[in-house]
This record gives sequence, structure tokens and C-alpha cells, in this order.
Amino acid sequence: MTLGTLKTALNKDDDITLRRPRAEDGAAIWRLIASCAPLDENSMYCNLLQCDHFADTCVVAERAGEVVGWVSGYVLPDDSETLFIWQVAVSDAAKGKGLAKCLLAEVLERDACDGVTALKTTITADNEASWGLFTSFARRQGASLDREPYFRREAHFDGEHATEHMVTISFAEAARRAA
Repeated sequence: MTLGTLKTALNKDDDITLRRPRAEDGAAIWRLIASCAPLDENSMYCNLLQCDHFADTCVVAERAGEVVGWVSGYVLPDDSETLFIWQVAVSDAAKGKGLAKCLLAEVLERDACDGVTALKTTITADNEASWGLFTSFARRQGASLDREPYFRREAHFDGEHATEHMVTISFAEAARRAA
């Protein structure tokens, strides 16, 4: 099943709408992220700015007026071929339906990602859900997934946070656009 087919089935079965965020979504997104351990919580203001300044590379999943999913990302300022995914959050009520993969596909289909040939994100070693999501997403794309320690516990987090591994998914243009 392609991601496009998955998105169609998801929307038909669950009446979930995928859309660009609006500034008014900031508080609801902040609450969703707070409910999705082990995601790091940002300030509500940060989420508001993501909705406002990065709407073209972020996506909200909404069901009956409630935010049930969120992906935040941006095209790297010094590399227009790379989309960095900051966070993926799905509410308990919407888990297990492939929503996170649909959200990633939605962002990649946007005009703002026309030149994107790689997706990057950071994941701690113990975040099994994120490893599963991005490994599965890469596999569906027929893409390679590489990882390496990036922000290290002692050097970058003063021992207060686990090392974040940079995950890079490199895919062919044809595969990405078939999402």
C-alpha cells in the first residue's frame, strides 16, 4: 500500500483532515505534545511560532475540531534539499492507524519541499516509537536510513538529556513524490 493510498483510507475511515497549521492551533499542539511522552515539550510560544512561521513545512491532523496529530519541520537554511523533522506527535485516540506516516508524506508533498531529497531528524536511542516510524517510512520509500550520534549527552546537554542521534533518510526524487 502506498502512502497516498494509506492517506485516503485513513481520511475515509476516521474522518481525519490533514492541513497547514494556523497560529490559533499553537495551544492545542502544545497540549498534544505534552501528552506524547517522551517528546520534549517546547514553550507554547515556540509551537505558536512553528504554526505561524513554518506552516508550509508543518502539518496538523484534525478530527471533529480536535488536533490529533502534528508534524513540525523546516527546510534547512543552508541545504534546500533537506527537510528536518523536529517533532511527530499523535494522540492516543489516533494511534495505530498510520497517521504519523501520512503526516510525513503530507509535508513532503508540499510545494515548499519540491527540491527535498533527504529527510533528517534526531532521535534518542531509547525512543522505540520514533525508530519504528522512521525505519518503516524509509522502507516504504525504498530509501536508506543512516544514523550517527549528533547532539551528545555530555558535550551538548550538560549530562541532562540523552544523546540525540541524527537520522538521515535519503531517497530518490521519484520515490519521494510517489509518497
